[in-house]
Amino acid sequence: MVGDASGALACRPMRDALDGKVVLITGASRGIGAGIARRFAAEGAAVALVARSVEPGSGGHLAGSLRELAAEIEADGGRVHCIGADLADPAVDRSGIVREVESVFGPVDVLVNNAAACYYLPFERVSDKRLHVAFEVNVFAPFQLAQACVPSMVERGRGHIVNLTSGIVDVPDSMPFEELAANFKLATTYAVSKAALNRLTTALAAEYAPTIAVNAVAPQAAVATEGATAMMDLPAYMLEPMETMVEATLVLATCDVAYSGHVVRSLPLLRESGRAVRSLDGRSVFERGE
Repeated sequence: MVGDASGALACRPMRDALDGKVVLITGASRGIGAGIARRFAAEGAAVALVARSVEPGSGGHLAGSLRELAAEIEADGGRVHCIGADLADPAVDRSGIVREVESVFGPVDVLVNNAAACYYLPFERVSDKRLHVAFEVNVFAPFQLAQACVPSMVERGRGHIVNLTSGIVDVPDSMPFEELAANFKLATTYAVSKAALNRLTTALAAEYAPTIAVNAVAPQAAVATEGATAMMDLPAYMLEPMETMVEATLVLATCDVAYSGHVVRSLPLLRESGRAVRSLDGRSVFERGE
């Protein structure tokens, strides 16, 4: 942890918190990434969106694409640019993605590493391919995208990097073995790669304080994204609204750079910041309906 939270989470008024800022968001065709894109654009950001699913119907069995999302953002008056890239492919030029954003909008002010590769498989069934994909998407892509964004942030004296992580990394010391096994089995690729992302977060925060705020946020509970619901059927009491995770990401994208090096959960962060959760278009306070 770099610095403390005292006053550092104070944010600008709604609908202009990111006015004039350039934001790069990975994994933005659907789910949390798409929600972040809509919310950040509503706050005035020019959003550059990266994903494999560019055209409608290109996501296979999963709904959502960059073109569809871009149309929504533009209809609301936002500025958006789409970049098709498979971050699981080590041959993809991650620095080239950043250069393209710079050529369209200018230097990146906020990098949101949202894209994730998630597998829950028995250890002996984890193939080399899936192991490499998990680390390419969850570790190498955030590393290399940050490496490409950092120089201009340092030059301008300010920047934000937000990494989306998972609570699967946290292992309470007091948890009984039986509960530990039930909650954390089958996560040898996802949990290990996300743990590396968390450690990258704290390492970058230490290296670039006090110029760049680097933080990671995990949902307090599961978020019912298209990908998550395709993998498992979770009861409502185990779910967190999309809006809370998106709002927590916005807090970390607009906080004082003194607030850095934190790996936090969404709901405690929102309580700490005093931030009201708003709808994805930013126009109203979101009601969970409980």
